[in-house]
Amino acid sequence: MHRFIAKKFFILATLLPLAVNSESNSYLPPIFTEKDRLAEIQEVFPLIDKLYQKYAEKNHVPGYAYGIIVDGRLVHTGNGGYTDIAKKIPATPQSMFRIASMTKSFTAMAILKLRDEGKLRLDDPASLYIPQLKDQKLTQDAPEITIRDLLTHSAGFPEDNPWGDRNLNQTDEELIALVKQGIALSNVSETSFEYSNLGYALLGLIVKKVSGVSYQDYVAANIWQPLNMNQVAWEFAQVSPNQLAHGYQWVDGHWQEEPLLHDGSYASMGGMIASIESFSRYMTLHQTAWPARNDVETGPIKRSSIREMHQAWRFYAVDSKNKDHGKVCPTINAYGYGLRWSRDCNARVAVGHTGGLPGFGSNWIILPEYGIGVVLLTNVTYAAAEAVNAKVINTLIHEAQLKPRELPPSHILSERQKALMKLLPEWKDAKTSGIFAENFFLDSSVVLLQKKSQELFDKTGKILDVGAIIPKNQLRGYFILKGEKASLKVSFSLSPQNALIQNYEIKVKM
Repeated sequence: MHRFIAKKFFILATLLPLAVNSESNSYLPPIFTEKDRLAEIQEVFPLIDKLYQKYAEKNHVPGYAYGIIVDGRLVHTGNGGYTDIAKKIPATPQSMFRIASMTKSFTAMAILKLRDEGKLRLDDPASLYIPQLKDQKLTQDAPEITIRDLLTHSAGFPEDNPWGDRNLNQTDEELIALVKQGIALSNVSETSFEYSNLGYALLGLIVKKVSGVSYQDYVAANIWQPLNMNQVAWEFAQVSPNQLAHGYQWVDGHWQEEPLLHDGSYASMGGMIASIESFSRYMTLHQTAWPARNDVETGPIKRSSIREMHQAWRFYAVDSKNKDHGKVCPTINAYGYGLRWSRDCNARVAVGHTGGLPGFGSNWIILPEYGIGVVLLTNVTYAAAEAVNAKVINTLIHEAQLKPRELPPSHILSERQKALMKLLPEWKDAKTSGIFAENFFLDSSVVLLQKKSQELFDKTGKILDVGAIIPKNQLRGYFILKGEKASLKVSFSLSPQNALIQNYEIKVKM
């Protein structure tokens, strides 16, 4: 061992058993490390309330309700204005608003549940379930439209806002007739993103075809009921007048009421009616799908399928003008399954969806790695709900100084670190140590490894501290050697075979 390395590191570097066993290779999920995490968040609620109040005033919102969900619990609600202006019925967390396109993730979840049960495949041609779609292509060489295409708005259908909004109460027969007539296509399938309400209406028909019950009944039985979502409905006439939010549009300085459409075949694209209290239960389901872990499954659908919904399946835009607390923070945007996905310049991933119909506007967002989420329901046409929710999320993170979950080092990473420390800087007997993959010394000669290590350790001086391994994932990480004159950063990654060191780098920490 090099003379500069302090005595305590002879103890730290005691060679542990190097074989990969179930204990050393076990998965350790990431965790939150902040103390009093919820208390710090709660201190921000008065500021959050003011943000929503200011938003409602500026955007002429008749009534609204919002909720903050943290670590799988609804921890704060707020509301203002009226759900019925004429009768002056105040909005509450129990008020039921039409959530419009926020319904789409329920549709996607229904499809994935049927997939998980082996009743369909995402790459099935949609025409297997809706025969009238057969051979509907923009070009002869275009592929058949699949269920996955419909989920990701990649079927080639044209963007159909606001056309789709006015078709909410269409019957199944009318929808089938439209398909039979032939759908006007704007793109070749599987090549590009274009938001399609029609596509999600067709997914509702597929749910009905495969399950043998209506789309509405399937979602109610398989998602609503298991989650105890009691303040939900499809048909507005079935909602208590004291709970039902009427929809309005701000026209020429006054609110004009929009007629409510009855439930119909387009329910799967935007027909759901829900309260903050009930929708928060659904958000909890999405939140608690993270992180991946070995716990028993308790939800109506597998956690892995929910996380699948949260992936970026179809990229569609880069927002170079997005801002975070006044600073430009470019964001990439994509669509998952029934959910929008984004990743900003801070590497923060958000998933959720907006909702907009004549008379209503809504949005929900969760940040899976931060364990926080917000939802806002309003009764004004196409409310800019996403913008204020994004501001609320950013405010929560900044004011409460929230950090994402941190990944603990796996046992095998810690073992390899200790074994590696026994070899540095001389690399004596490295080839027989048993910790390196077969490629390692083919890629890096011992002589060169010795030379570089010695040079760096000489410049660093006596090693004062060996930092804990900082994992990038279960099999990759780095640690810091703090010296008298400088510090070194040692990085390594492990191979898929026996988790041996396949790559190593040491350099002065800048």
